[in-house]
Amino acid sequence: MKKLSRNKKSILISAVSVLALFGILFGARKAVAASKKTDDITYRVRRETYENVIEIAGTVSAAKEQNLQAKNDGTVVAVYVQEGDTVKKGDVLLQVDDTTQVYNLAKLDYDLASTRITGATRQIQLMEVQRASLVQKVNECKITATFDGVIASWDADVGDYIEAKDSIGTLVDKSYLTAKVEVAETDVSKLKVGQKVQFTFPAYNGTVEGYVVSFPAIGETTSRGATVVKATVRIDDVPESILPNFSFTGKIQITEPETKLVVERYAIGRDKDNTFVEVIERGGQTQKVAVEVEPYGIDYVNILSGLEGGEVLKAQVDASKSGRMNVNKRGANNKNSKNNTSRPSGGFAPPPGF
Repeated sequence: MKKLSRNKKSILISAVSVLALFGILFGARKAVAASKKTDDITYRVRRETYENVIEIAGTVSAAKEQNLQAKNDGTVVAVYVQEGDTVKKGDVLLQVDDTTQVYNLAKLDYDLASTRITGATRQIQLMEVQRASLVQKVNECKITATFDGVIASWDADVGDYIEAKDSIGTLVDKSYLTAKVEVAETDVSKLKVGQKVQFTFPAYNGTVEGYVVSFPAIGETTSRGATVVKATVRIDDVPESILPNFSFTGKIQITEPETKLVVERYAIGRDKDNTFVEVIERGGQTQKVAVEVEPYGIDYVNILSGLEGGEVLKAQVDASKSGRMNVNKRGANNKNSKNNTSRPSGGFAPPPGF
């Protein structure tokens, strides 16, 4: 093999040196660019309230409801209430003409009195049974309240002729309200009697508090093909503006709400055995602060100590290399980031070195 000439060797060495220098410069430039990219990214620490709840919806029903129906045909001879009146259990609300029924009862009482003197014991017993039936017929000419409540609707006046089974009004007990709500089978294991329920009504400005009364030990399939359990919820302190059959949305509270300090995990660094963040102060300087954190979803951590919320933190890792797309540029007034109340979910994948 022929030896390279001195000139050729010199040219080769120079070329290698140039390539090496170019590689060093390229790497340094890339490192500086990456550093600038990371330095230009900030994250804001924000407070989030985590709610462990079951969402519900439905309509409320009165504690009790009586459909006021006539039991006998006849002409109305007396009306003792009107819509909106408060009544007591046993109050007579309406009287139908009972002339025939009263006459039949009075005649039987006369005959029974005579039979008691001369009649056989068996005959007296039969007449007493007949008398009980006639007393019932007299009572059926009246409509009475079966519980304390309010006349929610009424449609009868003196002189009206009504037939048996005609509905002339509704009596309701509004001392409390109840509702049947659907709970998905995946959430049934979380249910407990007595759990707090927050109701929101379109007709009421604010929330109304209630609780879970009961739920069955068997599920059912809805027309949508979903398997649910229908739990009973109740409201004891009912606002006056909330009436039976009003619609609502609500939440069954499984646990008390938790407030967390949340920030993207890319703002967290690790130095030896310490976890830290760099807080950007007003003048642009940074202050290194030791923190304790725990996973909070895939892209977030919950800060347990070291910060109070609202701090702006310098990025410790390039989020784009970890699949992170949405980041905040330093100095940007990102309201969505500051006021975000979403609840991240999933596992926790720490950044490099975390």
